[in-house]
Amino acid sequence: MKRIITQLFKFTYFASCFWYFFTIPAQAYIDPSAVTYIIQAVAGVLIALGAAFTIFRHKIFAFFKKNKKNGEAEGAAIEFKDVDD
Repeated sequence: MKRIITQLFKFTYFASCFWYFFTIPAQAYIDPSAVTYIIQAVAGVLIALGAAFTIFRHKIFAFFKKNKKNGEAEGAAIEFKDVDD
């Protein structure tokens, strides 16, 4: 138990020293319009990823459905005939 407490203390000590010595305070201002732009960019990426995921999911399901239909009913193909008037 004493060893765990010692390791936890060492980790906390080195993490706090690292944080204190290697972080630089930024005297900056983030404009609300910049935040809106970031939100729009993140939303656009999420929407694009969702659309890509949906398209690939439908293609994968269609591939397996096609194989299932071909295996069950090979002779059930629809034939179209031209009708001459």
